[in-house]
Amino acid sequence: MQALKNLKVLDLSRYIAGPNCGMILADQGADVIKVESPGRGEETRILPPKIGDHAIYPLVFNRNKRAMTLNFRSPEGQELLRALIDEADVVIENFRPGTLEKMGCDWETLRSRNERLILLRISGYGQTGPWSRKPCFDAIAQAGGGIMELTGEAGGAPLPAGTFIVDYVTSLYAAIGVLSAVEARHGTGKGQLIDLAMLDCTVSLLMTAIPEYALTGRELTRGGSRDRYSTPAANFQCEDGRWVHINAGSDSLFPRFAEAAGLGHLLDDPRFSTNGARMERIPEVEAIVAAWTLERESDEVLRIMDAAGVPCGKVAAIGDLFANEQLRAREQLMEVFNPAYGSLTMAGIPIKLGDTPGTLRYPPPVVGEHTDEVLRDWLGYQADDIARLRAASAV
Repeated sequence: MQALKNLKVLDLSRYIAGPNCGMILADQGADVIKVESPGRGEETRILPPKIGDHAIYPLVFNRNKRAMTLNFRSPEGQELLRALIDEADVVIENFRPGTLEKMGCDWETLRSRNERLILLRISGYGQTGPWSRKPCFDAIAQAGGGIMELTGEAGGAPLPAGTFIVDYVTSLYAAIGVLSAVEARHGTGKGQLIDLAMLDCTVSLLMTAIPEYALTGRELTRGGSRDRYSTPAANFQCEDGRWVHINAGSDSLFPRFAEAAGLGHLLDDPRFSTNGARMERIPEVEAIVAAWTLERESDEVLRIMDAAGVPCGKVAAIGDLFANEQLRAREQLMEVFNPAYGSLTMAGIPIKLGDTPGTLRYPPPVVGEHTDEVLRDWLGYQADDIARLRAASAV
């Protein structure tokens, strides 16, 4: 048994935030139907990187889903879409606001047909406000929401994060929103609309920046790998050329670091004995730590810090993850098979429920792999019905 095995989800979304939300629900047992355009599928199926003619992108966000095709432009396809929505507990969409309405699927219409429906609408700026119709991608949200201003070297150019952090965080908020709406439905018997904006989600990640500016006028900006409130806490290069991140900035951790590194004399020096004093001399503190790490290989630094109970981690290349014994022990490198790709490794299921764990039920599907199956299971269609839909180019 899985936690969400009775939840039926229609995933109309593309790219990352919506599909990843759908996969989070699917990993915990929801019956998630990935809906794509006939033939080519969603846009990510033609984006690099590729294995031969097959894109890697859709592998990452569609595990445990069944896939069907649907022609949103045909009247028959739009009517079939409404029929599927009638059967769904949850619909996920991330079209530009107004698109769903053009297909006759505005919220009032859908709710009148299926009062238990939960409609998750993900967009760049939300369904309301003066920017609601503007296009948006992850990097645009990072720029407009303050993340880029906080990312990069001190005095350097603003940079996007190394991954699509806004898309991923938005997908997490989306999953929380869906589960909150499901819980509310237990009491009311009715679903509801969830309006989720990438810009809103971005602003939620800014730590103390908003109240700090409101109270003091200070603007948080780029600081490289440094922790903003304690030192030493940054990246340091080792003798073998690898980098480690050491976080020994607090007044409880710094003595452990200093003793383990043979720098105990710093504890008697009022310039370094407290975090407040060290924060007045960040470059000097970091130079002392950097000189120590440059005399040692990264694995030695890790051993010394681990023995002292000081948080320390090697900056891992992607290849290092494949040899990471902790990730292997936690089944966070999952082997799956797909007929178009063969055997492949992907990130595992991070949510570990003790009694109803998530499992791999379906590998990432190819375009329309389960169309007939879904039409039979959800709508009770027979072979003749499905043949008629294909003849009308509805699926």
